[in-house]
Amino acid sequence: MAQADFSRIATNIGALNALNSLRNVNARLGIHQQRLATGRRINSAADDPAGLTIATKLNARSEGMKQALANIGDAKNLLAVAESGMSRINDILVQMRNKAQAAASDTLGSDERAAIVEQLNQFAVQINDTVDQTEWNGNKLIDGTYNTGSKTLTFQTGASCGDNTTLSGLTNMKASNSGTLNLGTAGTDTFTVQVGGAALTSASSASDFSAFMNTVNSAMDKVSAQLSKVGAMTGRLTFKEDQIAVSQVNVESSYNRIMNADMAKEQLETTKFSILQQTATTMLAQANMAPQGILSLFR
Repeated sequence: MAQADFSRIATNIGALNALNSLRNVNARLGIHQQRLATGRRINSAADDPAGLTIATKLNARSEGMKQALANIGDAKNLLAVAESGMSRINDILVQMRNKAQAAASDTLGSDERAAIVEQLNQFAVQINDTVDQTEWNGNKLIDGTYNTGSKTLTFQTGASCGDNTTLSGLTNMKASNSGTLNLGTAGTDTFTVQVGGAALTSASSASDFSAFMNTVNSAMDKVSAQLSKVGAMTGRLTFKEDQIAVSQVNVESSYNRIMNADMAKEQLETTKFSILQQTATTMLAQANMAPQGILSLFR
């Protein structure tokens, strides 16, 4: 800074020094006031180019993690739909087993067994209907569409490309021979339960119904295995959800430290520069008056 020389009045060095100081104070005061107004430490790339670059990447990752959490929530809802359908099928199979167990006793006559066979057929039709109705966004979940070697359910569960979670092996839960349960043959809104390739009828013996109980037990085991698969994936997604949630908070914290202003510190700096602004203005006024002292030499 140049030394003021008040004996030379053509250029007021003292006033220029005071003016430069006032300009610097005003500029810095403006920066802190803007930070207080916006709540951000970086309001333009010029404030901190490197910090802005890092903060932009962190913000993109944080937003990606938020979307991943939403995706995981949707995936768990999808699995809940599949689980609900399987659970309903399991409930129907329990009823079918009970009816077959009742018919396996010779205390029932042909009329009673005929009624039970009709019930078994209708239960099987309902199983097929449940499979058809268990869908998500138009995609059937438990009809074999997502079985091993075919399509897989893919969930984007991370912020990065390729950070996916997949599920396959959802077998065809239909009651017909083409399905996993293999309880008989299906027609148009009809069904014929079978044991050993032969249809159950009112003339079937107690041993036939007993054998059908074993068929239903096998079907229940298959449904339980599928429920375990879906439950295991739901549990995995829950752990993934917890992990992403913690990571998202940590990334958001890093972004906040770089991008956002410390309001207490900014208020402190604003108060300091407000005082300096007043003193610099006063000193500029005094420096402007200093050359008038030369007039005393001419009196």
